[in-house]
Amino acid sequence: MDFSLSTKTALITGSYRGTGLAIAKTLMLEGANVLVHGLTIEQAEQAVTELGGGIPVAGDIATASGCDALLAACEAQAVQILINNYGGADPSTWLSSDDQDWYSAFEKNVLSAQRMTQGLLPMLRERSWGRIINIGTVGSTRPNSRMPAYYASKGALATMTMSLAKELAGTGIRVNLVSPGIILTPEVKAAYLQRGQAKGWGDSWDAIEAKVAADIPTRRITRRDEVAALVAFLCSVQSDAMHGQNIRIDGGQLDVLS
Repeated sequence: MDFSLSTKTALITGSYRGTGLAIAKTLMLEGANVLVHGLTIEQAEQAVTELGGGIPVAGDIATASGCDALLAACEAQAVQILINNYGGADPSTWLSSDDQDWYSAFEKNVLSAQRMTQGLLPMLRERSWGRIINIGTVGSTRPNSRMPAYYASKGALATMTMSLAKELAGTGIRVNLVSPGIILTPEVKAAYLQRGQAKGWGDSWDAIEAKVAADIPTRRITRRDEVAALVAFLCSVQSDAMHGQNIRIDGGQLDVLS
């Protein structure tokens, strides 16, 4: 299927690593002009080298000044697709977290997306076509007791997505939320390998993943390129009927209908 992205310019925040890097790679393969974002220009340039293409842009978007810097760097690029992928989950508990932990979680996971969206919205409205895709988590629907600030902030991102979708009703701009479950990153794989070997589950990843994913209907952990493929579809003209949706990609683990 041709997603018709060869004439589109996409900014993926936090695309210097992890899932953001996978999304950048997928959109590049689909022909999009991709702005690869790092918190520093060195991070962005290293990612562009790894990808073999893209335009490096930078700004520490956990701050208002960093968002302004990134918006300025993108001003001449005619962004049509904004993917608010940047975020973070710092380890904390209800007993160990303080006000600053909560402020930090909202700066990273909500205000970064809000500032970038508000900054690019006038440009998107002028072009009468656009895509805004926020990357959330299934935890916004079923939060865990740990990392309460992270889950609360991702819940706010989900609410923000729906509000924005209503604001942009009747325009050519589509707004959606992609909510992964656990994703097989190198860090996740290494942690489960260590834990599995300690529990005597074997030394092979296949054996350990089978144990880890026993309660996931697909019996495996979602891959980053699968999340990227979903995002690419939502960027396409074929997704024009998708608006204001929270789309979970978790192997069917979250067994709720709404």
